[in-house]
Amino acid sequence: MKFSRITGLIVVLLIGILTNNTLAQETENELKIITDPEVITLDVGQELQLKAMLVNTEGEVQPDTMIYFSRARRSLSVTRSGLMKALEPGSYSVIVYKTAQGNHPVMRKNVTVTVNYPKLDRIAFNDVPGKLYAGTSFQLESRIYDVLEFKSEDLEVSDYQSSNTNVLDINQFGRINAKSTGKAKITASIEGVTKTHEIEVVSNPVTSIEISVNEDVARTGDVLTLKAIAKDKKGNVVSDAPVVYSFTARPDDSRGEAAPAQIEQNGKFVANKSGLYTISARNSGSVAETTVKINPRNVQREIEILGNAKVTDVPTSDLWVWEGVDGRDYAATGTHVGRGEAFFWDVTDPENMVAIDTITVDARVVNDVKVSEDGKIAVISREGASDRKNGLVILDVTDPSNVEILSRFDDGLTGGVHNVFIYENHIYAINNGRRYDIINIEDPKNPYRVSQFELDTPGHSVHDVWIEDGIAYSSNWSDGVVAVDVGSKLGGDMESIGGSPENPKMLGSFTYPSGWNHAAFPFKSKSSDNFYIAAGDEAFPGGIPAGWIHFFKLNNWEEAEEVARYEVPEAGTHNIWIKDDVMYVAYYQGGLRIVDVSGELMGNLYDQGREIARFKPSVNEGIGPNQPMSWGPQPYKDMIFVSDMNSGLWAIKLKPVQGTASN
Repeated sequence: MKFSRITGLIVVLLIGILTNNTLAQETENELKIITDPEVITLDVGQELQLKAMLVNTEGEVQPDTMIYFSRARRSLSVTRSGLMKALEPGSYSVIVYKTAQGNHPVMRKNVTVTVNYPKLDRIAFNDVPGKLYAGTSFQLESRIYDVLEFKSEDLEVSDYQSSNTNVLDINQFGRINAKSTGKAKITASIEGVTKTHEIEVVSNPVTSIEISVNEDVARTGDVLTLKAIAKDKKGNVVSDAPVVYSFTARPDDSRGEAAPAQIEQNGKFVANKSGLYTISARNSGSVAETTVKINPRNVQREIEILGNAKVTDVPTSDLWVWEGVDGRDYAATGTHVGRGEAFFWDVTDPENMVAIDTITVDARVVNDVKVSEDGKIAVISREGASDRKNGLVILDVTDPSNVEILSRFDDGLTGGVHNVFIYENHIYAINNGRRYDIINIEDPKNPYRVSQFELDTPGHSVHDVWIEDGIAYSSNWSDGVVAVDVGSKLGGDMESIGGSPENPKMLGSFTYPSGWNHAAFPFKSKSSDNFYIAAGDEAFPGGIPAGWIHFFKLNNWEEAEEVARYEVPEAGTHNIWIKDDVMYVAYYQGGLRIVDVSGELMGNLYDQGREIARFKPSVNEGIGPNQPMSWGPQPYKDMIFVSDMNSGLWAIKLKPVQGTASN
């Protein structure tokens, strides 16, 4: 969760306490919180010191300390002492909070702050052409900006006009239809702001269309590439003629199934359901069709449970499985809101996993465990330490049955470390949810910081970092996924820009609207050669885990296109791992999901029959009896290990394929 699991738990408990308004306002002494000013309206960029006081029924000010929180710190920042700054227009809530002292209970007051919307300044169009062929259409998209260059997300243009409806018309949604040759101006208007663009409609030379597809027979989830060629009456190609793709479906299961397929106007088609699909390409009155047959994907396999190392007295957090220097297989697991323990297991025989050592440190949460590439050094994170030093602990795991603490590193990490990663003799440590510090461990007994990386956006935070081929991919909630060169080994359009652990350099970033980015896993598809980043959500609307996996296709660091998702409707994502075009994702109460991510990706993979298997770990004596709460997966050799908060560590494997998938 944001900042740390401890922080997340405290926030949940705090919200539960704060929502008891009756208790907060009806104390035995009839105390209440008053604020100055009571009504607050700000302009973007304006600052204001909010003052809050605790008074009794006589109006007498009582000595106490007030703490201030903003529910939308990226839009309205507020310091703990109440200094507010308006960053974005809208209506926001600031909480004034009084802690419990003596016989006086916790109290709070919600203060509404309105940040004025700046005056609208301009309308911008997408790449609207200056010429259209008669009989074709174009979807106009308008963006509205104010005088401070904020893009308005809650306003849309609905007033569109054409200067000559005989030439072209435009509806309230911005759809332009070219009717006959000539010139006309389209005008978009909103709140006194207008934008005009002239379009010439010319004679349409297209008399025929040819359509082809790269495969006539495919499986659900396979992305097909269409090619349409428009020609004039002499058979010459009209290269700039627009073509509109569409399809009709005859699915094998026609009992009320919705959205059996998806088609994009760049010529990409993917089917969710098996059946026959007729795909059309159209330009004005010219139409061409082709039919494709889609078979079931048939990738489903059964799970074989190998073993369970039960942990039922404390929640299990993350895991790491590795081959030790002695050739045996080992695992380490952390603990969440527990006793500061990390458990070490011999998993060489996965049917009889054995606890071989426990390391206990001063912490309430040992959220993360990682092991170096050579299997000699491990690091565990610390949060909630009694001395508030937190930080991380570096371990010698050359003998996992006799783990030795080599050093502790807490310099500048007292806010807590939630996640860590070891890469080429450096530890990347998430520092208090604000940045990650890079720590040299060439001498693990004497670690030292070499650099740090932090965003400069308002209210920024970071949850996780994963290193692959010398690139650090951090997950930054509303700031999305950020790629940083720390010694990149990639080439081509994604080549290094000279970064190193001592000098990390930002390569690029991308965001998505929910702002729930919790984890990221980069992978190059072995079957399509595309480079993807799987970005996982974490959110708890209404206290229920939610969110999904977003798939972004990258051609270079400046171009990231969200092309697909994997969304389980009844559960929420946590940690992910992708290996050999198979994704393993822990879905909290939805258990482990194993998903085929081979080939080009498009649409919702959940609907395409790509789920290979699912596993919901549970035991009667679990912390949540018979309830899965899967934290993290790791494919290892021919097995899959899963940590589950309620029941500990599991080892499973996929049973051999019984049949052959349809082609």
